[in-house]
Amino acid sequence: MCGIAGFLNHRNNDKKTEKEIYQILKKMNEVQRHRGPDDEGIFLENGCALGHVRLSILDLYRGHQPMCKKKEGNTYAIILNGEIYNMKTLKEQLIKEGEMFSTTSDTEVVLTGYIRYGISYIEELNGIFSIALWDGKRKKLYLIRDRVGVKPLFYTKRGDTLIFASEIKGLFAYPGVKPVINREGLCEIFGLGPAKSYGKGVFKDIYEVLPGHFLEYDREGLKDRAYWELKAKEHTDSEKDTIEHTRWLVKDAVEMQMLSDIPISTFLSGGVDSSLVTAICAKKLQKEGKNLNTFSFDFVNNHKYFKSNAFQPSEDRPWVDKMVDHAKTDHRYLECDNENMIENLYKAVDARDLPCMADVESSMLYFCSKVVKYNKVTLTGECADEIFGGYPWFHKEECFKAEIFPWSMDMQPRKMLLNDDIIQKVDLESYARTAYQKTINETPKLYGEDQIEARRRQISYLNLRWFMVTLMDRMDRTSMHCGLEARVPFADHRIVEYLYNVPWELKCLNGVVKGLLRAAGEGILPDEVLYRRKSPYPKTYDPNYEKILSKELLKVMAKKGAPIKELIDAYKLSRFLDSPKDYGKPWYGQLMAGPQMIAYLLQVNYWLEKYQITLDLS
Repeated sequence: MCGIAGFLNHRNNDKKTEKEIYQILKKMNEVQRHRGPDDEGIFLENGCALGHVRLSILDLYRGHQPMCKKKEGNTYAIILNGEIYNMKTLKEQLIKEGEMFSTTSDTEVVLTGYIRYGISYIEELNGIFSIALWDGKRKKLYLIRDRVGVKPLFYTKRGDTLIFASEIKGLFAYPGVKPVINREGLCEIFGLGPAKSYGKGVFKDIYEVLPGHFLEYDREGLKDRAYWELKAKEHTDSEKDTIEHTRWLVKDAVEMQMLSDIPISTFLSGGVDSSLVTAICAKKLQKEGKNLNTFSFDFVNNHKYFKSNAFQPSEDRPWVDKMVDHAKTDHRYLECDNENMIENLYKAVDARDLPCMADVESSMLYFCSKVVKYNKVTLTGECADEIFGGYPWFHKEECFKAEIFPWSMDMQPRKMLLNDDIIQKVDLESYARTAYQKTINETPKLYGEDQIEARRRQISYLNLRWFMVTLMDRMDRTSMHCGLEARVPFADHRIVEYLYNVPWELKCLNGVVKGLLRAAGEGILPDEVLYRRKSPYPKTYDPNYEKILSKELLKVMAKKGAPIKELIDAYKLSRFLDSPKDYGKPWYGQLMAGPQMIAYLLQVNYWLEKYQITLDLS
């Protein structure tokens, strides 16, 4: 994994010297150095400037980027953030066709394939990636993003200059790109956050390359093209064949994503998703005479304060113990205390460039900072719930009837602390409904499906486009902020394509949530782990955490010039802080309830202050 950045001005009318261009690229690289602390590179040609910071995973010594090749006097250059998991197969085929290679890097495979076949070669890639590719013959720049959006890629335009970066902060390193939030941006933060609309960067005039799309920029302008889209198809496999094919897909995705020239690890919660990934990895490594490192996460003294509820029925630790014994891994239990969690609330904003999932994100950032001391590559169980239907909103009647995002059905907690002037200026409910309806209208439909199955397909698509992307953003930014590469085997596009068309009666086999995945995992995991009731990523139940948050927020509100005071009503906030918080009624997802609203507001204030954001509510 790495960080990429750059810009292109075809007309060279921005009057920048080569030295100025170099210095701008250096700055763009520097602000993203956490993504790639091992190496740095720059490429300049005909108004095209490419910058790269590298985290060395494959071909540690010869995989320097930007990577260039010449053909018939023309230069082709590439920078890549991510991994191409089928690179060995692709490379073997290219060698058979007469191509020569000077490295074992997957980046060279992509560049060579492009030179031979053109942009359609990206359809051959299985991986997670954001790519900038310069075609010196055609004087054209491509910006390419993986099919489901695991790796980020943001861009903006200033006059004739197209500017791009892995993270938004990379864009702000370019002269004249300023952080401005307008009414739409406030709707994103308070109406949709910590999610955001796909294709948008929240800040004014900042966008992201859509998953499964590429941009091409030349003298004729900027064009957005899709190279992959999800399609609705009739599922014709039998129950037995569906289970077998799912088992093969999961096993193949996990083993393919073990590709690395350095040791890998896994996150292990004791749930079915991370346990399957861990068991498959551990078995493969044991055949090679190696042991797998695994890591689990919890909070100091959480066993004293834990309260079972509909969203979190049990603690993870006993289940982790069972899996460590089963898979024979080298395991480390990592814990986070209140002070570390609050300290990392602000670091999480630094990592995401936006307010995010409060302590859910800050704790993940803290844990990633500990994991990277042992391993620089890890595999996770992320994305299985979105794909296999593990969340309660896949089957709850009220979610089926609601014409709004099922993980964020009550807008009242989002509005209740805003001052009346802001409420009048931004219509959060209308904005959220419009965003929701846009995705519903885009949902690939299978004509002839009954109403209930069609609604489940809508909820599945909503999850893929919104909730899953939010969690992948969390995973990318928290891990890469620490120089850790986190991989997500369940987001393999083959699994996404296949499961999207599996009917609910098979996904929820025998009436069991994620019954298909559990059936596919039989023989890989102990039954007690395989059929454990779902419990999401842990959060703290320590009442002292909420008290510390409240004190922090009151300090902020007492501070002269605190930017959050332009948005929040002090009296409403005081009443809120004095009232008991219901941990079992989240306002986003399954984990973000009352205490997380306090943490989110602290993040919003820090974000406004640190990024020196201009509010444009005219």
